[in-house]
Order: sequence, then C-alpha cells, then structure tokens
Amino acid sequence: MAEGGSYWSAVLVGGGVGFFIVVVLNHFLPLLFKRGIVPKGTFGWPLLGETFGFLKPHSSNSVGAFLQDHCSRYGKVFKSHLFFSPTVVSCDPELNYFILQNEGKLFECSYPKPIHGILGKLSMLVAAGDTHKRLRNAALSLVTITKSKPEFLNDIERIALQILDSWRNKPKVIFCEEARKFTFNVIVKQVLGLTPQEPETSKILEDFLTFMKGLISLPIYIPGTPYARAVQARSRISSTVKAIIEKRRSRRNDDGKISKKSSDFLEILLSVDTLSEDEKVSFVLDSLLGGYETTSLLMSMVVHFLSHTPAALQQLKQEHDSIRSMKQKHDHLDWEDYKKMNFTQNVINEALRYGNIVKFVHRKALKDVKYKGYLIPSGWKVLPVFTAVHLDPSLHANASQFHPWRWESQDPTCKKFTPFGGGSRCCPGSDLAKVEVAFFLHHLVQNFRWEADEDQPIAYPYVEFQRGLVLRVDPCSETTM
Repeated sequence: MAEGGSYWSAVLVGGGVGFFIVVVLNHFLPLLFKRGIVPKGTFGWPLLGETFGFLKPHSSNSVGAFLQDHCSRYGKVFKSHLFFSPTVVSCDPELNYFILQNEGKLFECSYPKPIHGILGKLSMLVAAGDTHKRLRNAALSLVTITKSKPEFLNDIERIALQILDSWRNKPKVIFCEEARKFTFNVIVKQVLGLTPQEPETSKILEDFLTFMKGLISLPIYIPGTPYARAVQARSRISSTVKAIIEKRRSRRNDDGKISKKSSDFLEILLSVDTLSEDEKVSFVLDSLLGGYETTSLLMSMVVHFLSHTPAALQQLKQEHDSIRSMKQKHDHLDWEDYKKMNFTQNVINEALRYGNIVKFVHRKALKDVKYKGYLIPSGWKVLPVFTAVHLDPSLHANASQFHPWRWESQDPTCKKFTPFGGGSRCCPGSDLAKVEVAFFLHHLVQNFRWEADEDQPIAYPYVEFQRGLVLRVDPCSETTM
C-alpha cells in the first residue's frame, strides 16, 4: 500500500510539474521568436500575463495606470500577454486605423470564447466573413430606412416625454436607470413593435437583465452562476422572439408585402431573404443589446458632463429653445429639427470622446503583419485602444477637459476619433443612438433643471457609474409637456 501510494504521489507531482513546464513554455516561447522585431513590452506572469493590471478599474475619462505606465516605458505600441494570449496593444491612431480597415484581410474579430457562448455564434459582434457581411448589410439598410421616419421619431419623443413626466413628483432620480428604461422601451418598440404594457415586453426585459449580468460575469458554465443563467436567458429571449416572428407572419398580407399597420425593424426584416431564420433572431438580439446598454450609457455621460459644464448646458438649452420657438407647443420634432441640432451633436461627440464608452476591441492577426517597422506575428491578439487616442494631448487640445466647442473646427470622422469602432465593424446603429439622445435632451433641458450628486463613470473595462448618477431634479415653470 505504501509503495502504491508513493507511485501515485510521484505521478501527481510529475504531472503537476509537467503542466507547469507546459504553461511556462507556452507563455514565454513567443518571446524567443523574431525577437527584436515585435514591439517592446513584457508578458508578465505565466498564464495570467498582465490581464489583471490591464483590467484594473479606472475613471473612463483617463487611460488608467496600466496604459500610462506601459506607454511611457515602451511607446504607444507594445507587446503584452492578455486574456491568455500574446498581444500587441496599440494606442497609436494610425495603427488603430490600419487594423480596423483591414478587418477580414489581415485581422479578424477575436473575442474570448465565453463571449461567443453567451452572444451566440451568429451575433454580429462575433461573426466573421460572409455571415458578418450579410448581417451588417441588413443592419445598415434598416437604419437608413428607419432613422428619419416620422413614426420612429414620434416613438422616441413620446417615450422620452413619458419618462420625464414620471419625474414630476420626484425630488431625485437615478438617471442611469431612467436612461435604460427609455432606451429599452424605444428599442423594443422599434424592433418588435411592443409597448411597455404588453406581457411580452416584461418577459423580454426580465430575461434581458439576466442576460446583461452574465455578460460581465466570470465565464464559467455551472448551473446557478450568472454566466449559466445568462446563456439560458438568451435561449428564452430567442424563443420569445421566434414566437413574435411567427405571430407577425400570420398577420402579413397574402402577397408578402409589409403590413400598413406596422413598419418596424421586424416587419422589414421579414422581407430580407439573405438572412436565415436563426440569423434574423440573432439580429434582433444584437439590436436589443446595442440599443439598450450603449445608448443609455451615452445619455448618462452627456448628462453627467453637462452637469459640470454650465456654459455648454446653457448653449444647448438656447439651441433647443430656438428650435421649439418655431413650432407649436405640442408639435412633434422631425428630421429637419434634428438637422438643426448642431451644438447638440458637438456635445454628443465630446461625451463619446471624453467618456469612452468603448475602451478597446479584440482582433487577431491572420498572418504575419509588418507595419512601420513592427511585426505583429500571426495568431497574436491585437487590441486597438480607442481611449488612449481620444485622451492623447498631442492629438486633442485640452484632452483632459470636456470641451464640446472643439468639434466646431475638428472633423468627427478623423482617424483620431473612433467612438464606435471603424471599418466594416463600425457600429451600424450609431446614428439611431444620436437621434435618441438628441430628442431626449431637447425635452430634458426645457422641462427640468438638475444637479448631479458626486459620481464618476468607471471603466471595468465596461463603463458604469458607481452610484447610478443620482440627479436632484426641479421642474421648470414653463414646460413643453
């Protein structure tokens, strides 16, 4: 028995040592190849690399200690070991642009595997090649058709007024919650034609909140964990959406034309014959995700920064007062009104630059890539970091200040401003998000004065306000509601 115990102890120790050697070799071997050509940097600890340092929470309007330290030591392009892979990190606008423009040629989207499990393999966020191209083309077509339609604009305005009207007897509101309520109601109405009062809406919201919690949880599929519950919630949402699709099909005209009673995303989507049934369901889920979290966070950023910039708030109010003065009290806003909101666009762009809703994206090199003397080895991950470019004082004057007037002379389509990514993966719904924020602001600044409690948007790396952005609100004497 003693000899047998010693044998198995030796096997376990030997196996442990062997595993350790494999982990160490796997971690450091990439450093031995083509040494001196890849960017400078360090790989940190075996297996974990420098991931924890990279993900350390920091204010979203700062680059954080990790990037500040590495850029000062190695320059704007450096190597690291992040998310279990050798990685080239780019804080350089030219290289970032090069990476984004060569999607599918030299680089491909490469999010960690657990993200695929929760979003689904057909999600536009993780799909590649022809599948991504078809999904993106459908999204761009729908956005183009929808964004200036009176029905869509009226829905946004009506829901904004409903939210603001509910503040009448409240001394305080948690704005992040109110913003999410607004964006969810808008996107569910626009995508699925559902109102807040319908039972399917409550069902989708309950599952969607579970799904969102899982996106930012430890990716371990064990029953009862947030990740496992999120995967199950996604399956339930898919089933609900499929049922809505079937119900909608049964109401369509016999000749297959779009019903006059409904012209939302789903109705138009049913006419798209380039997408499979599962791709259409995944497209709806992507629309809900993008239209809910990203847009509500942008709204919160704008309100937060305006709270600390009285001159910008005053000019914004003057712009919207001017637009409203040319309309009757209860007239709806239209596309022509939106095109007059020039300073509003400057405020939104500056919130995107200064607040940094998206810190970075994941890519993988498909082959050895040489760029300005650097070598990015095939198979390595590549992280273009947008935050570092947006807050670079050599690219933006007074980069550490919220200054919307900079966009009066600065081109928002330049390489040094990529809040929604770029290339073939640039967010197709960005225009819709800006319309929603602009219309909400129109009624907010005319109907309420507010003060914000002390709070800060923190990058975890996902961005979130620590206290939900509490506002002390006071209705104006003259209102548009």
